[in-house]
Amino acid sequence: MASRITGVYFTVRITGAWRWKHSEPPEHRDPAVPARDHLRRQAGRVLSQHSILDPEAAQDAANTILTRWSRPLPGLEVIGEIRLGTPARNDTALAEEHTRRRQAADLAQEEELARLTHLQQVLADPDLRRVWWMARFPDRFTDLASLTEALQGLPLPRELYDDDIRGDIRRFTDQLVTELHTPEQRELFLRALVRTLGIVGQEDLKTAAARWQTPTGPGGAPA
Repeated sequence: MASRITGVYFTVRITGAWRWKHSEPPEHRDPAVPARDHLRRQAGRVLSQHSILDPEAAQDAANTILTRWSRPLPGLEVIGEIRLGTPARNDTALAEEHTRRRQAADLAQEEELARLTHLQQVLADPDLRRVWWMARFPDRFTDLASLTEALQGLPLPRELYDDDIRGDIRRFTDQLVTELHTPEQRELFLRALVRTLGIVGQEDLKTAAARWQTPTGPGGAPA
């Protein structure tokens, strides 16, 4: 029976039983025929989702379905079990080669995604973008303004495990900190942050934020 890899097949043995539940005789001359066909179809659907390199998982998944009574036709109930044999050597070699190629493709895709994510992080940060441009194109510094204009609105990379609210807050915070260019702006922001944390009862966070403030004078406490 076909596996999930094209051209690679399981070696399968199916055993089963059927029973007739209606009082009148079955329409089919030999109910065992549709019973066997039903079991083959059930096993084929499950095995087509599995690899011959993991026969235990494939056999368990198929038997989870086959070992329960099912009704392919009115009055006909069927139950069965499969046993997987040793696959042909050529099939095993094909499956292993397919797995190696799939892993190599996944690795290449992961590396490309990491490279693009890093580039997005660099281009979305004005300071990193400036350094990156100077390192890559030292003789074209005047063209940086055109790139900056083209990248307006480019967000920082979304963390893979962020939910929507965490990701939005992180991106907003990064943008806010980027825009605080002067010590005066930073101090105003920290004062507002400390006051807000106190209002909502987050005393530990309030204390941590207060440490970042500039003292008001010798021995003075942050405002």
